Amino acid sequence: MSKTLIIGGVAAGAGCAARLRRLDEDAQIVLLERGGFISYANCGLPYHVGDVIKARESLLVTPVEVMRSRYNVDVRTCNEALSIDRNNKTVLVKNHITGEEYIESYDKLVIATGSSPLRPRIPGIDSPRILTLWTVPDTDHIRELIRGLGTKSAVVVGGGFIGLEMADNLHHAGLSVSIVEATDQVMAPVDPEMAEILHNNIRSNGVGLYLADGVASFEDKGASVDVKLSSGTVLSADIVILSIGVRPNSQIAKDAGLELNARGGIIVNDHMQTADPDIYAAGDVVEVEDFIFGDRTMVPLAGPANKQARIVADNICGIPSTYKGTQGSSVAQVFDMAAASTGANEKALIRRGLVRGKDYTSILINQNSHAGYYPGAVPIYLKLLFSVDGSKIYGAQIIGQDGVDKRIDTIGTAIRLGAGVSALKDLELAYAPPFNSAKDPVNMAGFTAENVLRGFVKFSDWKIPEDAVILDIREEPEVAEYAFPGAVCIPLGQLRSRLNELDRGAHYVVMCAGGVRAYNAARILTQNGFGNVEVYPAGSKFYRLLHSEQ
Repeated sequence: MSKTLIIGGVAAGAGCAARLRRLDEDAQIVLLERGGFISYANCGLPYHVGDVIKARESLLVTPVEVMRSRYNVDVRTCNEALSIDRNNKTVLVKNHITGEEYIESYDKLVIATGSSPLRPRIPGIDSPRILTLWTVPDTDHIRELIRGLGTKSAVVVGGGFIGLEMADNLHHAGLSVSIVEATDQVMAPVDPEMAEILHNNIRSNGVGLYLADGVASFEDKGASVDVKLSSGTVLSADIVILSIGVRPNSQIAKDAGLELNARGGIIVNDHMQTADPDIYAAGDVVEVEDFIFGDRTMVPLAGPANKQARIVADNICGIPSTYKGTQGSSVAQVFDMAAASTGANEKALIRRGLVRGKDYTSILINQNSHAGYYPGAVPIYLKLLFSVDGSKIYGAQIIGQDGVDKRIDTIGTAIRLGAGVSALKDLELAYAPPFNSAKDPVNMAGFTAENVLRGFVKFSDWKIPEDAVILDIREEPEVAEYAFPGAVCIPLGQLRSRLNELDRGAHYVVMCAGGVRAYNAARILTQNGFGNVEVYPAGSKFYRLLHSEQ
């Protein structure tokens, strides 16, 4: 009877244990978890803080008792693996309840130790009012501060997934909230112009947003804490939530002589196997293959962790199984919007040396979440990045209030299956007015990309070039409601009869509300001898979001 010892009992560890049991009824499975809980919904913790998820028990996906009885797994919580002896195939374990240390043997070992939130050496960071959210006890403590001790204000340091979700849920719980982000945008997986939509939404919800302004120091004031920013700005709050990234819990692997990358990720092959054939690793702690480019990266996401856990179990049981890379598909709720991405963003393409117009191009469109004539339709902003020949989709980003997740999943699936942009226009997607339009936003992305590749349309940068003249082809009531300084205003229906008012040698950026009428106007102009015509991406609605502070 083989014995598998699993270190770590959350997503990857618990998932691996369950899969192992389903494949081998006779296997001996021991699961070590240094904390008091296994298989809990880490991604749901912010929503329990905000009382969106009311029952704490809902977060415990597979409680210890269920894992023991249903899967016949020897679960040992509060038992921490201290070191690995590869030669003797044993692990030194400490029971934190009794204080006892003991030796546990294994035939196969799985390292699923996950990651931990970063706490950089900032002066004053040891204040008990400066917290992180990573475990069930963390959640309990923050809820107690909010509900039991009357916490009224919070500063969230970090504008990534957890930071934004925490800010949203703290705001939902009635706190006054500010977000501090050291870089110039929140949500790193999206590009700057897309992030601006989120910035506008955050501010419109009454949440303070401090960008490109890191924390210089903290000062505990007893009943509050002062957060001093690099700019000199001082924010005072009852609590501070740190959400500035994670590091892999790989020290035990390093001490055992297993190879790590520069960021501390355990290096594994596509079977999730380390250099030691009897030791596997999965989840946040491992380095993975980037699906888009094929090189190595680290992507701490729950979906990949669960897939990797399954692959580990398969291989331990003699079923050849490989992990085929991570493309980073993700979605987050940011107040009343959802932000999603898959694959590479434009920042990543530029870092890799790809050149816009030579190696890749992009489109940014504004479409309704469902048929515009059906009540409740809201805008979706979709950015698609693809090769200049259209054969490869590098990535996509979508932001909106409804229907974001299914569109990013559709494009993510197309990327996974190796589709080019032409496949997007051919997809046959379910349609009824409450759910969609006859031409889904994903189809429209394919149509628009094809128009770009065929030279039918050229889009301007989201920052309008200084030499360009805005040609506003909206109707007079639209212009009266929001006008562009210095723009030439000719409604689309009058454009053909008024072409003589325009300079054929000028550089025009055509603007309408969403982009469709501007495309029609650009086609009229280019077919009438205008040689330098661009369409503003996603129209005046997008422009206004980008310039909301003005």
